[in-house]
Amino acid sequence: MSLFSRILLCYDATREGRRALRYGAELAQQLHADTHLLAVLESAHWLHGFDALAADALSIEERAAKEILSEGVSKLKASGVTATGHFAVGSPIDQIARVAHALKVDLIVVGHRRCGLLARWWAGPGHGLLLDRVSCSILVAIDPSDAEVPELAQSEASSQADAAGRAQHQ
Repeated sequence: MSLFSRILLCYDATREGRRALRYGAELAQQLHADTHLLAVLESAHWLHGFDALAADALSIEERAAKEILSEGVSKLKASGVTATGHFAVGSPIDQIARVAHALKVDLIVVGHRRCGLLARWWAGPGHGLLLDRVSCSILVAIDPSDAEVPELAQSEASSQADAAGRAQHQ
């Protein structure tokens, strides 16, 4: 039995999600792992209070998310990996952790796009807490061409610090 015998791939059809799917498929194929694919429809908080509109919008979003899941399962099959698809609605962090625990996976594969401080702040609290919510390993697929982004985030932080310093001296 290999170290990773049950793998959960998280897929959302973004560039980062497709990269995670490729990496996960290759790993699952090499390890002959029991493979699961998860698509999460994030709750649309902006629709609360608009009951009629919310039901229609949720139905459209749910259909799109299920199509994304089907597309992911098809891509895996084309690469020689048989995967069971799973669909969930809610916070991606909560749902990934819930499904990982329920399936007793050894490895979660997710895609990641680096972002600056403002984007991280905008994402809200709990955005990076998946590591604290699961008891298995996590493979984070990162695009090597994003290597210059941390420098951008650093310069963004420096600019903010400079602005704060100037404001204190005024």
